[in-house]
Formats: sequence, structure tokens, C-alpha cells
Amino acid sequence: MSSQTHSRPFLPELVQPIGRPKNAASSPVSNASGELTRQVLQFLYAHPGATTNTGGRRFYSDRFRHRILELRSIYVDLGLEAFARAVDVPLGTFEDWLRADRARDDEEPPNDGSIPEEASLRIQTIIAAWRGWCGSFEAFVAHVNEHLRIPFGRSFIARVLFVHNERTPRRRAGRSPDEEATRNSFEVFFPDAQWIGDGMQVPVMVNGERFDFNLELNVDAYSGALVGVSIRDEEDSSAVIEAFEDGVLTTGARPLALLLDNRCSNHTDEVDQTLGDTMRMRATVGRPQNKAHVEGAFGLFSQEAPPLDVTADTFRELAKELLRLHVQTFGRTLNHRPRRDRNWQSRLDLHREKILTDKEIEAARQALEERKKKLEKARENALLRSDPEIIRFLDAAFERLGITDPEHHARSAIARYGRDVVIEAIAIFEGKKSAGTLPENVDAARYVLGIAKNLAHVHEADEITLALIRDRLAVRDTLLASLRQQRDQLLEQNHPPQTTLYALVDHALGADRMIDRLFWIDATAEWLTTQPAHSHHILFRDIARRIHATFALRPRERSTIERRLARLIWPVV
Repeated sequence: MSSQTHSRPFLPELVQPIGRPKNAASSPVSNASGELTRQVLQFLYAHPGATTNTGGRRFYSDRFRHRILELRSIYVDLGLEAFARAVDVPLGTFEDWLRADRARDDEEPPNDGSIPEEASLRIQTIIAAWRGWCGSFEAFVAHVNEHLRIPFGRSFIARVLFVHNERTPRRRAGRSPDEEATRNSFEVFFPDAQWIGDGMQVPVMVNGERFDFNLELNVDAYSGALVGVSIRDEEDSSAVIEAFEDGVLTTGARPLALLLDNRCSNHTDEVDQTLGDTMRMRATVGRPQNKAHVEGAFGLFSQEAPPLDVTADTFRELAKELLRLHVQTFGRTLNHRPRRDRNWQSRLDLHREKILTDKEIEAARQALEERKKKLEKARENALLRSDPEIIRFLDAAFERLGITDPEHHARSAIARYGRDVVIEAIAIFEGKKSAGTLPENVDAARYVLGIAKNLAHVHEADEITLALIRDRLAVRDTLLASLRQQRDQLLEQNHPPQTTLYALVDHALGADRMIDRLFWIDATAEWLTTQPAHSHHILFRDIARRIHATFALRPRERSTIERRLARLIWPVV
């Protein structure tokens, strides 16, 4: 009786309603995924070639990446994994688009040339197909061959599109001309008057394991003889000292001067104490000819030396000693080799041939001292001409980042590039250091100087182009008048803010000429600054993603556009 009493309250739960159970309501997430997939399919129907499969790999057009990023800003409630599955893009690939840090290999430019002018049916078919194409050029060539049945090669199709102003190829930069005027211009005096020192990284393989060492060489400027050698783990002050002492031991004499490059570790108090009366001289910045003697020795070493690949039951010290033996053997062989350009005398003959007088030694010493004074005076003047605010900023940044510059050589050189360049250079270096992408054993001061030099070149080119824009606007240039008309028409259409912003950025990204690109970059920044201040960083983040998802541009071009927009939106007063 008690068991019936206890079970009675549960009886209603066992009674099922009559008929088939109702279907569970579909979740909002699944509905969102279906709608998202439908929109992607509609886009692909309207843009043939937006995604292609070549050689087992899938390729996406810039327009497709832009559309996916736009959809992501709408479907923010979907998780990344669900979103990537709905748009049928691998999760890792989509995350890279959001980070905007992937790059694509530059497309190989077609060969220059022209095509016949006759407007054949096949050429017109190619042009019409290209105007509606959204994929890569390689995929378009495959489309022409396989689907349109037109048996033209890649180069011919590229020339057709170029002649009809449908596609502008990307061209590689040309090689710099050989500087004939600077050949044989290095002033030499006699053996041991001046040595040139430098370092080179040399890999050694032992039992399949790689070890990297720094090979420091001292070369006599007069004879070209290799006089001093040092083998260490890295290029530092100890390597300079060891190579110098080895040269003194080899020749039995101390040179009047030692020429070193501008690496900070070459110019320390320890090096000066070891050199004693020997003058420490800096190589001229931007002129590798100053160290032609030692660079030539490195080149011969790389050509003559066999691969250092040893299999033995040893460790690091064996690899180091093996390299030392190899370098010594190479140096002795090279020093005895006759030279055609020196009347078939060897380096050893040239180093021993001349008997010097005190007058010749003193004249060489005075000439070297005068040259050193000129270099030091030029460096001091450059430091005095620098902006004191920028110098203080650099001092604080170098101290914070642990960058060594004992004689202010690098800082005075960096400061002359201006405030914007200095701030951007320090930011780039600090970002690379935080991300761990700096080269191993990098000379930090010279690395920052290199960044500043490259940025200054970009800024200068921008300003020159802007000056050109202003001049051409003054004479009502037809091209820029057309650009202004396009901009005004776009802004008069009263699109939603995000649509207007994307349209302005797309004009900048798709511009074939630099003058057009700068115009649209300025138009984008000018429009964005009219929006509420609190939305600037959000809008800038969206267009930065869109910029870095445009793989048709090189990574450096994308970065340049992003930095210029940042300068215009948040200027440093």
C-alpha cells in the first residue's frame, strides 16, 4: 500500500500526448549558419573565379577575402570555428585573414613586348572574360585554356591584357649599375700601414648537427694578405681583439690603422686598449668598397673552401678547431698565389718587398690621422645639427630597449631623418623585438638605422608625389579632376558609413598608379576623421584587416598604406 502511494505522483509523467511529437525549433545559430552559407554561394555565383583549385590547393581572390571579412563583422555571434565551417574556409586560413599577417609570393611579371593590333575574336573573348574575372591571373590562364578552349600561353595573354589597358603587370626592380668610378680609389701606402677587419658567419656540420661560428679576418690593404684570424661564436669585441693579436703575431708588426665597419661591438674601450697606438677607423657608411679587401677574401673563401661537413663522435670544440685549421690552410695557400693584376706577385711577395723609411711611415701616419679627424668632425657636426628633442627620445628608447651605441654614431645618423621616421623606426624595432622576429645576433643600432633609412625613402616618395598632386590640381589636370569627381559622386550616394569606407579603401588598393593610390588614401583618411572620435580605432582596425587581406599587393605595399593612414588619422604634432 505504501509503494502505491509513493509511485502515484509520477504517473502523470508517464502519460504521453496523442499524436507525433513536435519538431524541435531550429537554433538561431544553425539558421545564421545557413543564411551565411547562402550569401557566400550567391557571391560565388556572381563572381566566377573568386575561388579556384590549382594543383590540389585552393586560391582565393582579394574580393572574396573582403566579402568574408564583411560577413564576419555582421555574424559576430557565430564562433570562429562555426563561421569558418559555414563559409567553407579552413579555420587556420580564416584566422590568418583576421591577423592579416600572411603573405603570398609575388606574381612573376610577364615579359615585355607587344601583340598584333588585329582585334580577333579570340582576343576579344579573352578581354571580355577578364573584365568579369575575380580570381588570380594563373587561374584565369587555366580558365582560358580549359574552358574557353583558346590555346594561348601565359605570356601572350598577359601581353593582350597589357596592350588593351586591362592589366598592368608587376615588374621586378632592376639591378644597380656597377660603380666604375669608385674602382681602385682606395688609398694604400705600404705593408702594415692599414689593415681591414670584418666578420662572416660560417656553418659547420658535425654528425648532421649544424654549428655557426663567426670568422673574423684582418687583411692588409697594400698586399691583400690575410694576416689575422679569429674563430668565435659571434661577432663581438673579443673577436676583433683576437684577430688583431693574431695578425700582430703573424706579421711581427702593429699596423698604423685598423679599419672596421660601424658595428657597435667594433668600437669599444676594450678594442681601443688593445689597439694602443694603432688608429681605429670607421668605414664610410653606405660604401662597401671601403672593405673590398676583406670582402674579397670572404668571397674567395666561399668559392674555394669545400663544405665543412664532418662525421665523427665529437662535439662543438672539434667543429671549431676544424674550421680554424681550414682557414689557416686557405690563408697560407692564398698568400702564395700569384696575382695577375699585381705583376704576378703573390700577396706574400708584396707584403715583404718594400723597405720603408721613417719619412714614409710618418707621412702615412699623418694622412691617416687627418682622415680620421675629418670623419670624427663630420660625426660631431651631424650630432650638433640634430633635433635635441629627437636625440633625447632616442637616448631614452635606446636605454629602454638595451641598444648599444657608445659613441652616438647611430643615434646622430637616425635623428637626421625627422620625427615621424624616428618614431616609426623605434616602433617597428620594438614590435619586432617583442614578436621575436629580429635576426639572430643583429647589431641593434645599425638595424634601427636601416629601418629609418627605408622609411625616410618611403616618406620622401610620398611627399614628392603629394607635391605633384598639388601642382597638377593647380593646372586642373584631367586625371585628378576625374578622381575628385569619382570621390564626390561616391560621397554623395549616402551609403552606410562602413560601405563608404570600404569603397574608398578599395579604390586605394586597386589603383594602378601611385598618384591615384595616394589620392584615395588621403580621401579615406579625410572621410574617416569626420566620423565620431570614439569610432576611429574600430574603423581603422576594419580597414587594416581589409588592406592586409589584399594579397594582390606586396606585404611592403600593404604596410606602407596602413602606416600612411595612421599618420594622417593620428598626426604627431
